[in-house]
Amino acid sequence: MHTATGNWKFGLVLSLITTIMWGLLPVAMILLLREMDVYTVTWYRFASSALALGAYQAFRGRLPSLAPLRSAYGWLMLIAIVGICGNYLLYVIGLELTSPSIAQVVIQLAPLLVIIGGILLFREQMNRTQLFGILAVFIGLLLFFNQRLPELFSPGGTNGTGVLIIVLAAILWAGYALAQKQLLKVYSSPGVMLLLYVFATLIFLLPAQISSVLGLSGLGWAMLAFCSANTLIAYGCFAEALNQWQASRVSAILAMAPLVTLFSMSILGWLAPKIAPSDHIDAFALLGAIVVVTGSAACATGGMKRKPRTS
Repeated sequence: MHTATGNWKFGLVLSLITTIMWGLLPVAMILLLREMDVYTVTWYRFASSALALGAYQAFRGRLPSLAPLRSAYGWLMLIAIVGICGNYLLYVIGLELTSPSIAQVVIQLAPLLVIIGGILLFREQMNRTQLFGILAVFIGLLLFFNQRLPELFSPGGTNGTGVLIIVLAAILWAGYALAQKQLLKVYSSPGVMLLLYVFATLIFLLPAQISSVLGLSGLGWAMLAFCSANTLIAYGCFAEALNQWQASRVSAILAMAPLVTLFSMSILGWLAPKIAPSDHIDAFALLGAIVVVTGSAACATGGMKRKPRTS
């Protein structure tokens, strides 16, 4: 069973970088989807990450071996591949049917599932402070998205379908994350991600329309570049955060991603209302943001052990 190094400060920084990158991703993605289909977008994200990370690992002489995959770790890798590919594809499809705000709040099921998995599978302990933090995150998210709750729980229409698709994407992501954590026993975090990127690139090669990139506008090129870099940076930081910190702590920080999305959508709606309408934030939503941040901080720091005093 993989054990985190315990370097919580480094793990916290990596988790925050991942949160910001993932918070900005749906905003960029919704703009890119106006010019490119979901399969091609997903292929470019995986292919660019595989190329960049592969070149870096080759330069360092640390390309991962396939030998461990001949054992039970091969099944873990398969779970991780299915999880990450399914998550990428279904999230983008759900995003097209809903909005960045709705997509981000629903996808928060994923890190919460990882928290549960970390407790059940990795025997990570949870104290009262962390339990309070998780409860605060739930309450805060409900307050923050109080105006959108009817849309989230609507049984019909595009929003309802999109929500169901993103729920499935969250389940697949949790499976990927938990499998990846065990793969860190035999691979470095860059090694795991490189193998996942390569396999995913091959999987999405057939349905992708690679030449469609030639028809992108300037904004489309910029968004594609950001989404591709986002894949490499965010998942690289996430993988290493799991190596440095407990899965439950990392997942608690990731719960703040919807705040980044809503803030970004508000700024974009103010600067360019024709591109993306601004999401209205009322007093309850502002209170919810504060509660979410407080709860996430409690989850992240509540379980750290204090060093014994020396006389």
